Amino acid sequence: MKKILGVLIVILCSAYTFSNPTYDEKLPSRKYHAHRSALKNSFLKFSTEKKGRVVFLGGSITHNPGWRDSVCNYLTQKFPETEFDFINAGIPSMGSTPGAFRFERDVLKNGPVDLLFEEAAVNDDTNGRTPKEIIRGMEGIVRHALTANPACDIVLMYFADPGKTEHYHAQEIPAEIALHDSVAKHYNIPAINLAKEVAERIDAGEFSWENDFKDLHPSPFGQNIYFQSIRFFLEEEWKTSSQAEKMPEKEIPSPIDKYSYSNGKLVEPNPRKSFKGWEMIDNWYPQDGKETRPNYVNVPILEGSYPGKTIKFHFKGNAVGIAVAAGPDAGIIEYSVDNHPWKKQDLYTPWSNFLHLPWYYTLESGLQNRNHTLQIRVSENKNSESRGNVCRIRYFFFNAE
Repeated sequence: MKKILGVLIVILCSAYTFSNPTYDEKLPSRKYHAHRSALKNSFLKFSTEKKGRVVFLGGSITHNPGWRDSVCNYLTQKFPETEFDFINAGIPSMGSTPGAFRFERDVLKNGPVDLLFEEAAVNDDTNGRTPKEIIRGMEGIVRHALTANPACDIVLMYFADPGKTEHYHAQEIPAEIALHDSVAKHYNIPAINLAKEVAERIDAGEFSWENDFKDLHPSPFGQNIYFQSIRFFLEEEWKTSSQAEKMPEKEIPSPIDKYSYSNGKLVEPNPRKSFKGWEMIDNWYPQDGKETRPNYVNVPILEGSYPGKTIKFHFKGNAVGIAVAAGPDAGIIEYSVDNHPWKKQDLYTPWSNFLHLPWYYTLESGLQNRNHTLQIRVSENKNSESRGNVCRIRYFFFNAE
């Protein structure tokens, strides 16, 4: 059923691709676009070399079919002789912190990127990331992209949700959008504020959230609102880009936060190593019948459910954490870096009762850039909502300077 629905959404959004919006547009999209540095590099790469790699990094709004497919269709029609490598690096529930640490695996897996579309404003809010985490995550994504390819063009996008709509109705800027935009301004990166555009179009009477846009996972109508604004943004960008004779060089400025996650790494637990009280399950799947997410089922998982049994992870860098499958039996862990006092982290999330949710827990950051040892053990205590004391580790992650 999900596949059929996805196909229908793609067909509906593709049908909108080169048509005018189906509503009476009163506000110009350019009002919500901050162009800053132009996308000249990607334009020249697509138009002269006839090759291009375009990556879409974000959460479920990027992962799901809709605006992304329409952007791909637009690019292939605008550059009909260009061979594109389109990568959907959207994973549901993932915000800027996961994006930074999975960047090498999911974004750079086929090589340097020419054009990167990045969104995380919805998940950075709903996932409860702190301002420090949001800056370190988003800046880490930007710096990683520019380090891998200084000619990479980046577009930040801020998508809509009910909370952001309420903020804009009250003439307030949502905190996560302000934080993301501070990164965009520092690196002179273009941004598209679709959250504000949706809110103000609703206020102008063009459409309603309840009947037309419907959800933070937009209806086909809402997907088209996103696409039309992005299309207009790209057309405006490339009016001047066509005049460039060579790719301009980009300089990477000093970081906003020296502990930004600019070189995030994912490491799978070593299946050949034995951990007392922990079991390396080569092909894990839940026994409780609850839902799972891709790459967190039928894969290797290091599972611990015996309180007090310790595992160690050695790394070099300034931040460390674990990516887990946090289901109905997710427990509480105790952890220590370099034998410092033990701390606790509850792995149970608001969504764990029905889903073995992939979740990134940054356990320590702001460390000195040297060799460290992380120790983890399962606590005897557990969340009152949880059915167990289990820790299931899919990845260790760390930031290597």
